[in-house]
Amino acid sequence: MLRSETAESPDRTATILKGLRLYQQADRSVGSPPMPVIARAGRASIRDYGGDGPAVLFVPSLINPPDVLDIDTDRSLLRWLATQGLRPLLLDWGSPLPEERELGVAGHVETMLLPLIDAIGAPVALVGYCLGGTMAIAVAALRPVTALCLIATPWRFAGYPADTLDALADLWRTAEPATDALGVLPMEILQAAFWRLDPKRTIAKYEAHALRDPDDPQSRAFVRLEDWANDGPPLTRGAARELFLDLFAGDAPGRGRWRVGGEIVDPRALTMPMLEIASTTDRIVPAATTPGVGERHDLDLGHVGMIVGGRAKQSLWQPLAEWLSRVTSAR
Repeated sequence: MLRSETAESPDRTATILKGLRLYQQADRSVGSPPMPVIARAGRASIRDYGGDGPAVLFVPSLINPPDVLDIDTDRSLLRWLATQGLRPLLLDWGSPLPEERELGVAGHVETMLLPLIDAIGAPVALVGYCLGGTMAIAVAALRPVTALCLIATPWRFAGYPADTLDALADLWRTAEPATDALGVLPMEILQAAFWRLDPKRTIAKYEAHALRDPDDPQSRAFVRLEDWANDGPPLTRGAARELFLDLFAGDAPGRGRWRVGGEIVDPRALTMPMLEIASTTDRIVPAATTPGVGERHDLDLGHVGMIVGGRAKQSLWQPLAEWLSRVTSAR
């Protein structure tokens, strides 16, 4: 990708490689302390971020670790919400076990998320991010929840551009034999797919990093975010097959054919207060793929920038806190 994007500019190639080297060698000694675990279901757990208000469970994607919602002490959506009259809880999916190789996306909801909801004991509000929002819709259809917020949540997978769906189909054809052999789809393969969605930006961000002072807070923020993006447990073979074949290729949710817990999941049948936050510039979850239910809040921030970017607090954090406070206090 570097060769294809910088073939006509050796100087630019050198700068980008410098940025990559600075990223690799960065100091990683400082990080946010983990929050206490209050419930477990198999390998999955819930962490409590404190606060005295209504409980709000955040459901992250199966792809990448959950800590994008708690990326740094001063850029943590969850730690900030705990100061706003709410009690944020974070689901951590953990790492797949060998015996779980056939566990699908729906199976993660059935065997981990639903038992964790039951363990909390009282109805909670749900906030789902990315594929976690898709899974949160299933939970809201099967358990009483006080409110449901969907952030950059894909549901109508046929809304992806044709070239993206073709690229994902090619990726699965290439990755399927190794996934069958390993029982999991490694995160590195998924990250390569994300890079292919926007190769120019992937290259440019390392070019910009090369020009920063390593002691600049922006350098630390870049390293922390890239570590999150490049990290994460693999997907089980079952979840990978369901994601690529049933969701992306088959559009099972959008066509009313996605079944969880023995039931067809239909977000239009949900009656609790719902908020949908989508981005007009998101290439990972384009606005055309979102469910189109409940109140709508559109942003012009990227898939990750809406959570941790410079304008995230004003554009997403504050509207989310206000909405959650309003709908949970009314019930």
